Amino acid sequence: MAKNHIQHIITPRRKDLGGFSVRRLIPTAKQRMIGPWIFFDHMGPADFQAGQGIDVRPHPHINLATVTYLFEGEILHRDSLGSVATIVPGDINLMVAGKGIVHSERERPEIRNQPHRLHGLQLWLALPEKDEEIEPAFYHYNQADIPKTTVNGIPVRVMMGSAYGLTSPVKTFAETLYIEAALQQDQRLDLPNAEQRGLYVAHGAVAINGEIISNYEMAALQPGSIEIEAISDDTRIALIGGEQMSQRFIDWNFVSSHKERIEQAKKDWQAQNFDTIPGDDKEYIPLPE
Repeated sequence: MAKNHIQHIITPRRKDLGGFSVRRLIPTAKQRMIGPWIFFDHMGPADFQAGQGIDVRPHPHINLATVTYLFEGEILHRDSLGSVATIVPGDINLMVAGKGIVHSERERPEIRNQPHRLHGLQLWLALPEKDEEIEPAFYHYNQADIPKTTVNGIPVRVMMGSAYGLTSPVKTFAETLYIEAALQQDQRLDLPNAEQRGLYVAHGAVAINGEIISNYEMAALQPGSIEIEAISDDTRIALIGGEQMSQRFIDWNFVSSHKERIEQAKKDWQAQNFDTIPGDDKEYIPLPE
């Protein structure tokens, strides 16, 4: 590996979510978290015939925040707060589970009834210990509100946190970084610094001091100045990072700094003690055995 730049390369694991698969990068045995980020899935691209699509039934979360960002397609989000939002490419949905929330991810009939594609990222943030049990909340940010700039001819969007003189309006609870950029072959980009960083290549390939990070791979990076170079056209990268957090436990859809809190959440879900989703309360995903 490139000395003082790359700690290691993470390769994705395929996970079937019922009807389509995702590439899961974290958590892994080597890399439980990157800053506050504890979960990173690349969905698709998945092509669906008319009548097919995603249909994720109501399920719970605690002590985390979910971030959903799409490249293509759309998702209909509903939650137990009564939120209803259609996620489209460029928007950011931030769902703060706090002490507990239930949500579903489906599709509008007009999307489902025609051939369509879904492609995007779904990430989880561990909340700081002092914020784990806050009231749940939902925030939707329109793509027009996400700051963007051009760095050496490279279009960059600052999704969360601050970089390149811009600060995203997306709410954060700890020092958090999330940017995306689109590079053409031979273009170079200096990456913003953070205590911990992960560079994901969603399409194409990049090099750091000659070390190649290929399509669908993530490089866990060292702190400090790092420049990447695109070695293929139409390269798309996502950089996540932020401050190092204390240990977190993860079990199914639950994340917490306390194992006993997760066990309580599992019992509460089995007993159906969570709030239900208005307009989507007829079914749910059972706790895995």
